[in-house]
Amino acid sequence: MKKLYNIAYILFICTVISSCSSSKVTSDQNELSALQTLMTGSFDSSEQAANDESYYSISLHMYPIWKSKDGYWLYVEQALSTNQLKPYRQRVYQLEKLEDGSFSSKVYTLANPKDFIGKWKTPAFFDQFDLSLLKEREGCAVILKKEGNMYTGSTNEKDCKSTMRGASYATSEVTIKANVIESWDRGFDSNDEHVWGAEKAGYVFKRL
Repeated sequence: MKKLYNIAYILFICTVISSCSSSKVTSDQNELSALQTLMTGSFDSSEQAANDESYYSISLHMYPIWKSKDGYWLYVEQALSTNQLKPYRQRVYQLEKLEDGSFSSKVYTLANPKDFIGKWKTPAFFDQFDLSLLKEREGCAVILKKEGNMYTGSTNEKDCKSTMRGASYATSEVTIKANVIESWDRGFDSNDEHVWGAEKAGYVFKRL
């Protein structure tokens, strides 16, 4: 009888653990989905540019891809609003929930990026490709923490290497909230001198 009780108890504990694990996975998925939803859409900085000539009017398109694959992925395209057929940045972001409760937005470059210009309009285009299409920009992930109804975060110090315009490393500071994404990308040389990116503050992208 005691042996049967022990078996029943073990089965009960296993069920509880399994239920808790399943509940955590569901909770993480819901939180990632909520973050992805805030990031999804077409935005631009035209209002900021109209009020401050030191900023350009830039378009920003971010749309989910690979919905049938595990994880949360976004195709990202940035260009001058007046020249959207020639984007200066094309990336794929991967959203993940970390053990400490924060979120990671990993950054990937694309093989043959010209083939993907404008494909934010037809995200299913990516379904014919696998992850070998991507190359991670190691050290460039943005770590985000939720603060009320928004998310704020940045890259980690000097981990994101860059050679653009004489830079040694790049930094990104990001704030994500309803209908607005603020992004401050800057490059610094080996002497920590600012060599590219907005000087005063980040770009403010408002949902179109």
